[in-house]
Amino acid sequence: MAEHVLSNARIVLSDDVVQGSVLIRDGVIADISEGSSRTGDDFEGDYLIPGLVELHTDHLEQHYSPRPGVTWDKIAAIQAHDAQVASSGITTVFDCLRLGSDEDGGFARGEMRDMADAIEKAKGEDRLRSDHLLHLRCEVASADVLEHFEDFENDPHVRLISLMDHSPGQRQFQTMDQYVMFYQKKRGLSDEAFKAFVDRRVSASEKFSGKHRDYLSARCAERGITVASHDDATEAHVEEAIGHGVRLAEFPTSVEAAQASHTAGMSVLMGAPNIVRGKSHSGNIAARDLAELGVLDVLSSDYVPFSLLYAPFLLADQVEGITLPKALAMVTATPAKTVGLTDRGSIAEGLRADLVRVRRESGVPVVRSVWRQGKRVA
Repeated sequence: MAEHVLSNARIVLSDDVVQGSVLIRDGVIADISEGSSRTGDDFEGDYLIPGLVELHTDHLEQHYSPRPGVTWDKIAAIQAHDAQVASSGITTVFDCLRLGSDEDGGFARGEMRDMADAIEKAKGEDRLRSDHLLHLRCEVASADVLEHFEDFENDPHVRLISLMDHSPGQRQFQTMDQYVMFYQKKRGLSDEAFKAFVDRRVSASEKFSGKHRDYLSARCAERGITVASHDDATEAHVEEAIGHGVRLAEFPTSVEAAQASHTAGMSVLMGAPNIVRGKSHSGNIAARDLAELGVLDVLSSDYVPFSLLYAPFLLADQVEGITLPKALAMVTATPAKTVGLTDRGSIAEGLRADLVRVRRESGVPVVRSVWRQGKRVA
């Protein structure tokens, strides 16, 4: 029987911060005791927090395709991604794989299946520090998204899918000003070419989006996969999400949509970089505003892994009524509960010993050690 003690830590529990020690036995939290101790690893007053649970990160894709037209060795990309998320305190990560191709990009059919197989190979060879699960980002306006989804029909590691539509004039791109910035200027399109591009995207959305949402949500209900909406902007969008059994509302673009989602029992997710920067990179609502309204439930690192640790400390500093335990729950207990992971997310007896040692005297926190199931991985 393997035992290990982490002592003299500021332990962040679900509703309090206590000075004490944690006993790990066979990868599980066996005991939590208050007071000082002379045995075990002396934390010297550093924080001991639950391992972070990341539901939405595009970070793997950035390692796999770091430049337009460039793809990297999949195992090497996965290892680079894993090293960065683990050193940021993330012990459970849902790797986003993009399904559905169009003229704006995406990957060919089979490419993301190959990536999922590479993740499993890396896990089997004990290359990875964090626990990796799959989040399928389904572009519902894409003609071939269902064909891509077929490649994952029997994959038990798929625990989350999001229903996305990035067509102009709605959701993330409610105004054409935003769409012009993202697409016309980035692509260097003439006004005529841009109009044709927009017309094609709108037409595809009108043709495919509704029926693809219906099919994917129904298949997920059958398989017990959590469904996320994405970029909901209106109460009508939220009503649609309720009809599809959505449990996670990713990046709502209006206060009204966020409030309606939260009231309906969905977990409202926003980007941790939004908290760190104080605003959205695309000009939508600020996550901090939702926190102040009490309708922010989950944070994701989105495109900066370390932001998932940094943002909760900022919320606890800056938003009245949000304590450090409450802020950290947004990146630990609540995301775990939302996707049905009942064995992690809190420091409590009987749960996995997914733990992070953090020092923060002022400003930016520092990850000093990371354990996954009691094994030190960083």
